[in-house]
Amino acid sequence: MVYYGDMAEKIKDSRIRFPKGKQKAFIENIEKEFSVEQMAKWCGRSERTVRDWRREKFLINEKSLKILCEKSKQSWPKDITMLDKYWYAHEGAKLGWEAVISKYGEMPKNEKYRKQKWYEWWEKEGRFKSSGLTSAPIKIKKPKYSKSLAEFVGIMLGDGGISNQQVTVTLHSKDDKKYGVYVKNLMENLFGVYVGIHERKDANACIYAVSRVELVRFCENNLGLVRGNKIKKQVDIPKWIMGDKDFEIACLRGLVDTDGSIFIHRYRVKSKEYSYKKLSFTSYSEPLRNSVFKIMRNTGLNPRLAGRDVRLDSKHDMKIYFDTISSNNPKHLKKYNN
Repeated sequence: MVYYGDMAEKIKDSRIRFPKGKQKAFIENIEKEFSVEQMAKWCGRSERTVRDWRREKFLINEKSLKILCEKSKQSWPKDITMLDKYWYAHEGAKLGWEAVISKYGEMPKNEKYRKQKWYEWWEKEGRFKSSGLTSAPIKIKKPKYSKSLAEFVGIMLGDGGISNQQVTVTLHSKDDKKYGVYVKNLMENLFGVYVGIHERKDANACIYAVSRVELVRFCENNLGLVRGNKIKKQVDIPKWIMGDKDFEIACLRGLVDTDGSIFIHRYRVKSKEYSYKKLSFTSYSEPLRNSVFKIMRNTGLNPRLAGRDVRLDSKHDMKIYFDTISSNNPKHLKKYNN
């Protein structure tokens, strides 16, 4: 499932669809006078959500748009489309209809009869077969603990998800396109599996998915990852990673490459403007934030806990981070080096 921004939003009100590039321009225009932190406070959202709106990773909601226009004295944007609050359900129904038509050529005319015949086949012979629905899960490669595996765990704790049959990583379809290639190759090399790619243009999201029950089991039983809602379960970095410096650094890299951001802090002193780059890692899991804070401290950094964020505020810390931990996400490297 695509993640549509802050869990706190819960998709209660209508979403606004801007023409391509216009939502980004709208946020950047406000940012000329007000900080991301200020916008987040106005809207009651996290700073990460505001940055995701700016990146057009997620659609902004109507209530937040009204607040931003009012507070920043901006005009109501033109050429926008207001989506029904259950628009995502309509999209899902449409995809389901298209899948059935693609498979059968038409909708089954007598679904009750089809189910009855399937049940008769299942009772007579299907349940006794050793293939098909009753076949054993397809095997995967099960790697030993390594820096690459620790980085994969960091990616999963950031933008990953585990269901009963799938392991997925959801990234921005444009901003993280090059990083997506890296993630796909990492997963395929680690587990010897095929990674499918599904792009959701309505949310600017790209899902990298592996449909393997064995991988789900491996992630839970061997890697210490959890199935389902990571926020409710308050996930943390697995014990096999904590205590090994190389594993900790690799895992931190995966976490920041997915749930981290590089941004410019601007301020004025006597009419002169100054700016420098900061790093922020955002998570709704307190144990995970504390572990990230601990790893950063152990690496010689001076992190700061700020609500749901773990931040690096100084140029010195930014240099240490990119010299020691670095990044495999071209987006972060570009923002830091430019």
